[in-house]
Amino acid sequence: MASHKPKILVTRRLPEAIEARMATLFETDINEGDVALTADDIIAGLEDKDVLVCSITDTIDAGLIARLPKSVRLIAQFGNGIDNIDVEAAWAAGLTVTNTPSVLTEDTADMAMVLMLALPRRLVEGTQMLVRDGVWAGWSPTSMLGHRLRGKALGIVGMGRIGTAVAQRAKAFGLNIHYYSRNRRPPAIETPLEATYWHDLDAMIAAVDIVSLHTPHTRETFHLLSAARLAGMKPGSFVVNVSRPELIDETALVGEIESGHLSGAALDVFENRQGINPRLLALAEQNKVVLTAHMASATLEARVEMGETVIVNIRAFMDGHQPPHRVLPESGRGSLS
Repeated sequence: MASHKPKILVTRRLPEAIEARMATLFETDINEGDVALTADDIIAGLEDKDVLVCSITDTIDAGLIARLPKSVRLIAQFGNGIDNIDVEAAWAAGLTVTNTPSVLTEDTADMAMVLMLALPRRLVEGTQMLVRDGVWAGWSPTSMLGHRLRGKALGIVGMGRIGTAVAQRAKAFGLNIHYYSRNRRPPAIETPLEATYWHDLDAMIAAVDIVSLHTPHTRETFHLLSAARLAGMKPGSFVVNVSRPELIDETALVGEIESGHLSGAALDVFENRQGINPRLLALAEQNKVVLTAHMASATLEARVEMGETVIVNIRAFMDGHQPPHRVLPESGRGSLS
C-alpha cells in the first residue's frame, strides 16, 4: 500500500523549485493568488490538512488556532521570525511550531552592512540626484560629502548568529565593535572582533555612533529602543534595523531625527499596518532616512534554503521525529541573543 502523503496548505507562493519538490512529497495546496489570506480563508483551506505552512504575513493568533481543524498538527513557518504566531496558544493546543533559522544569517548581515554604508555615504541621495534631475554638473571637491565608517563605534544589540556576522563585516570596515546581549560571548568570538561587551544597554547606546538591532520581537524586546532610550543616544548617531519594526518606538525615532538629535536611520522594517508613516516618508525624501522593502533575506538562495528547511521540518514531524527547528513558547527560550 502506498504511504500516506501529508496534506499541506501553503499560504504564499514559494520559489518554483520548492513548490515542485513539495508537490512531489506532499499533497500540496498553494495560495496561487499570493496575497495575504484572511483567517477564514486559512481555516477553509486547512480542511483535512495535516500542516499549515505560513509566513510572516499570516496572523496565527489564539483565535485562529482555536478554530483549526483537528487534522492540523504542525504549523511550519516559512521564516525565522515567529512573532506572527501565538506559540503559547499553539503549545496549549498540542500543536508543534517550526521555523527556518540560520539560513538567513549571511544575507541579513549583508543587508545590515549595506544600510550601514548607505546613510553616511549618501548612496540613495547620490543616485536620486542623477536619476531625478537628469543633469549632473560633474565632480567637485565639496560635492556629496558624507562620513566615513572607519573609526566609528558600532553598538550591536543582540549578538546571536546575525549580530556576530554583522560584527565580522563591520570589523573589516574598520568599525569598533561594541555589543549588548543577554549573555556575554566567549573569548573565541570577542577576541578576533576586539569586541567590547556592555551589560547596560542605556550606557552603550549613549557611547556609540551607530546602533544596529539584531534581536527577535518578544514581550521583553517590544520598543527596546523606547522614547527615553532614543533620547539618550549619542547626538548625531543613527539606527540600523533589519530585524523587526516592533523593536523601535517609531514615532519617537521620527521625532528624534526631525529634531536633529539623531542624524538618521536605515530601516529594512518599519510600521506599515495603516500605510507607512508619512513623517517617515518625508524624512526619506529629505535623505535623512533610508528605507528598503523588507529585503534583508530576499535572495533566491535564502528563499530556496528556507523552503528546504520547511520540507525537512515537515518530513521529520510526519515521520514521528522531533523536527530540527521546533519553536518553544517564549517562557522556554531567550529573547536577547
